[in-house]
Amino acid sequence: MPSPSSALPSPLAASLSTPPSRSTPHSRSTVIAELRAAGCVFAEDEAELLLSTARTPDELAAMVERRVIGLPLEHVVGWAEFYGLRVTVDPGVFVPRRRTEFLVGQAVGLGLRAAERTGRPPVVVDLCCGSGAVGAVLADALGRVELYAADIEPAAVRCARRNVVPAGGEVYEGDLFDALPTGLRGRIDVLVANVPYVPTEEVGLLPPEAREYEPLVALDGGADGLDVLRRVTAAAPQWLAPGGHLLVETSERQARQAVEAFTRNGLLPTVTDSEELYATVIIGTRPAEGHITAGRRAKQEVAGAS
Repeated sequence: MPSPSSALPSPLAASLSTPPSRSTPHSRSTVIAELRAAGCVFAEDEAELLLSTARTPDELAAMVERRVIGLPLEHVVGWAEFYGLRVTVDPGVFVPRRRTEFLVGQAVGLGLRAAERTGRPPVVVDLCCGSGAVGAVLADALGRVELYAADIEPAAVRCARRNVVPAGGEVYEGDLFDALPTGLRGRIDVLVANVPYVPTEEVGLLPPEAREYEPLVALDGGADGLDVLRRVTAAAPQWLAPGGHLLVETSERQARQAVEAFTRNGLLPTVTDSEELYATVIIGTRPAEGHITAGRRAKQEVAGAS
């Protein structure tokens, strides 16, 4: 995937270099009024967050100004609450979505089972990591873990290092598996790939916060939204340990085609979803060595009989 420019969008750059033009908001009601006038649906909640985060009146004014011109709230305050953990989110970096907490919950369960099965810390990879939120949460939830993360976006890699390295993980820059140490081949117990899955023609329908301030490479999944998913499923079996799992998030309407990609590449797929979070997750399992051997033997027997 080609990497878009790492330069900040012009409105953001302007907001960071130019002092706010409005008078400093001094009260909660003033902040709420400005946010509401800008179309912020949860103006009261956002006002409380900005008021509690800003250290000075001038900083509050700057934050309100940036939010009013459309920056994601997480970029304004510099962090996001994700799966009970506060993670750093820098400007120009993909903001972790609440629905992805469902994927994380599935990954935590699989990581715990892998640790119980093997008697060692699970090897976990956060691919297309963005801010590194998923990896940081998995390290926090699993405790003992061998953690790696990777992304193609330089800004995302810089941000992920601030979240993942303190959790004991390593972060690499590059295109999917090309970024990872070759020593991980055949060792990964839990591979979480939060791939982009918005079809190209639908990117323009996303909220302005996403399409104007998040990297296109983190949103655009190609013509049908599954280009990156197919690339990941094609290579994943070489990287997963026997019995290891690949988890990806997709939409309900894309699930059937996504399952076909998993199956085509020898992964045993399971589809699970959350109505509450409007989330669909596909888990692909690499068969254990015994199952692989049995499958090969069956194919050989069929070939011999014919």
